[in-house]
Amino acid sequence: MFINLGAKKLITQWFVLLIVGIFSSNCYSAYPDKPIKIIIGFSAGGPLDQHIRLLTEKLQLLLGQPIIVDFKVGAGGSVGAQFVAQATPDGYTLLLANTGTMVINPAIYTVSPYNTLSDFSPVARTAQQPLALMVNNDIPAKSLKEFIQYAKANSGKLNFGSGGNGGISHLVPEMLMRETGIKMTHVPYKGSLPAFTDLMAGHVNFMADSVPQAAVFANQKKLRVLAVTSAKRSPALPDVPTVIETGVANLEVVGFYGILAPKNTPIQVIEKLSLAFKDVLASPEIEKRMTEEGADPAYLNSEQFAKYLTKEMPRWAKVVQEAGAKLE
Repeated sequence: MFINLGAKKLITQWFVLLIVGIFSSNCYSAYPDKPIKIIIGFSAGGPLDQHIRLLTEKLQLLLGQPIIVDFKVGAGGSVGAQFVAQATPDGYTLLLANTGTMVINPAIYTVSPYNTLSDFSPVARTAQQPLALMVNNDIPAKSLKEFIQYAKANSGKLNFGSGGNGGISHLVPEMLMRETGIKMTHVPYKGSLPAFTDLMAGHVNFMADSVPQAAVFANQKKLRVLAVTSAKRSPALPDVPTVIETGVANLEVVGFYGILAPKNTPIQVIEKLSLAFKDVLASPEIEKRMTEEGADPAYLNSEQFAKYLTKEMPRWAKVVQEAGAKLE
């Protein structure tokens, strides 16, 4: 049978692609065959650390490998994000990031070391949660309305702490100041935990951060929560009103957490990881614990999460612009 050269070439190319496909499929079906490292761009003990440790036990059982949590602290999570963006795209180095790292930093920094939409492969959104507006116990205000009055009477004398420049814990107080006319000085920290420490010690007057960690310290009477930024009250702080309920400001902000991998991570790996997170978040035990702590399991798969990020980025770019918060 006569086969021309062009046909022979096509058959050869098809055969090579078939062999590569079979090899790749076998290769990725073995994933993971060693420990997986999850990078957090903030200090240990903070909200992201607490979140991933809640998921780790079940995640390890599903994937059959240890999960190692590592911290690359600095620049509002940007140091950790850049590290993962430059990592080998094999599924063994992942990023657990928050609203600030994923969608605020690219807008707030004049030159960002990474682009969320082009430098990462989204894996899964894992949670949504409002922020708690808090004061230290030395501040006499017992409500957000009283705090606004107190801040106006002490204009320019108060400060607020955050988990880092440009993060959501930085922007929410900026939004509150814009809406109410109060003035406070920003004190950035390398993560939420040191900011909480200084708030409880009285070195910082005000703070906006995640409900789960705020609820722990509030229940220990180490600080006072004045309001939450969700549309409805948090189950973790049922007696605390929303900002909108207080009538002080029209402020509704819900942050989110998610897992990302370096760009060009094989789709088979992304899908396996995404399904593992889906199964973990569907656990009644995990759902109950997260809800009680003030976070909502909010799973999105890779494709859905990518669309969500694409939608959130211009929204937060507008917030950054309105707040006038730009960083070099």
